[in-house]
Amino acid sequence: MPRPELPALEPLDAHNQRLAANVHPSDWSAPTPADRYNLVVIGGGTAGLVTAAGAAGLGAKVALVERALLGGDCLNVGCVPSKALLEASRVLAQVRRRKEFGLRSAGPATADFAAVMERLRRLRADISENDSARRFQDRGVDVFLGSASFEGDRVVRVGDTRLRFSKACIATGARASAPPIPGLDAVDARTNETLFSLTELPARLIIIGGGPIGCEMAQAFARFGSSVTLLEAAPRIMGQDDAEAAAVVAAALEKDGVELHTSCRITRVEQVGEARRVHVEGVSKPIEAEELLVAAGRAPNVEGLGLEAVGIEFDLKKGITVDDRLRTTHPHVFAAGDVCSRFQFTHAADAMARIVIRNALFFGRAKASSLTIPWCTYTDPEVAHVGPSASELEARGDVTATRLAMADVDRAILDGSTDGFLKVHTTKKGHLVAATLVAPHAGETISELTLAIQQGLKLSDLSNVIHPYPTQAEIIRKAGDAFNRTRLTPTVARWMARFLAWRR
Repeated sequence: MPRPELPALEPLDAHNQRLAANVHPSDWSAPTPADRYNLVVIGGGTAGLVTAAGAAGLGAKVALVERALLGGDCLNVGCVPSKALLEASRVLAQVRRRKEFGLRSAGPATADFAAVMERLRRLRADISENDSARRFQDRGVDVFLGSASFEGDRVVRVGDTRLRFSKACIATGARASAPPIPGLDAVDARTNETLFSLTELPARLIIIGGGPIGCEMAQAFARFGSSVTLLEAAPRIMGQDDAEAAAVVAAALEKDGVELHTSCRITRVEQVGEARRVHVEGVSKPIEAEELLVAAGRAPNVEGLGLEAVGIEFDLKKGITVDDRLRTTHPHVFAAGDVCSRFQFTHAADAMARIVIRNALFFGRAKASSLTIPWCTYTDPEVAHVGPSASELEARGDVTATRLAMADVDRAILDGSTDGFLKVHTTKKGHLVAATLVAPHAGETISELTLAIQQGLKLSDLSNVIHPYPTQAEIIRKAGDAFNRTRLTPTVARWMARFLAWRR
């Protein structure tokens, strides 16, 4: 699924016109290039924008090149539109639970999908001002709109313009990729890059892929009223996350009406009139829907950059090869973000960009391996994790887990959101290694645990942190208390009892 040079913004209403005017203005005039730039940044997504803005703010002469839309996936077809959609579906689900809270209203709660999507486009256009070409120009960045490729040792060409550099950073990101399913390439399927152009709610929706995007969109569309079928080839959804956490999400999806198929093999996809028909091995009849969303992988954007000509090693699946300081196999070219990292998150791209600034411009020696990167799947409940993945933790074998249920937290009980837990992994001495939190707004709460891991704290240290009562984050203090109780061995307990008896 190659990405078009300039994705179509549909529908072309006032909001999308305002978005385009910010992130790819049709009347943009390329600046006169400098004789030489301290840094040329290729790609205007999160990694590229943070690199360009940060370097320019420190006094560097910077050029930024973007072939499509500034803001990249996050603004245009990723984090921003998806979270607007998810929040609308979450509010709708809460309204439907009104009787649990003793509330009344006339008639059933339903979604005006066209209005939901109009709000999405409006908010995206509002936020796009932060990533606009004019804003970066005002920050001292020379913005070039067009395709970039390396030409010679330290030259990047954009159309007829040649940009000479001392250092360069490749931040071209990644795009949706399709699994090798017979017939899929001949079907009008959607990815995250086209899903948010919908203006009418599909009566039926098939989603291929049970990762974060697939699960989030399955729940949202089911809540809006679509009949959603989610197909996952692996034995369970959310394969990178804790298995118990994935089970909680699976139950939540099914409760919202999503039909889940795991361990399934899709044998063929075809289009019959307006319907997409998916044949699944072991399922008696084909599954049909008006829309098909492919959410089963990502591919790095490495084509067309002229990487071979300047000796930059890359892989079509894994992306650009970088060392721990994010330097490519070309000594003056760095890379950041989805094009070179297995952590394909906006916040990871931001953190990597800051490493590039230090290492490329100031002879820094910052390492990507030193980053403590959390991630979150924004289903309801959310699943947030920090530290090694579940499979990596299993392979280590030298950590123990402390688990607490959200049902034991007063605020969760009061909110009616007890389907979740906190699982914290520690070394034998109690130092935090990883944590998984399943709860509403888990993505907000995981930062406390991220900081604890980053600072080398012990779980017992968190028992001394005072949390406002009642909050769901209090579960972290409770985890610290639970860990402390494990240290009270029978022998220690006997000695303490004797000491206190002596003190009477």
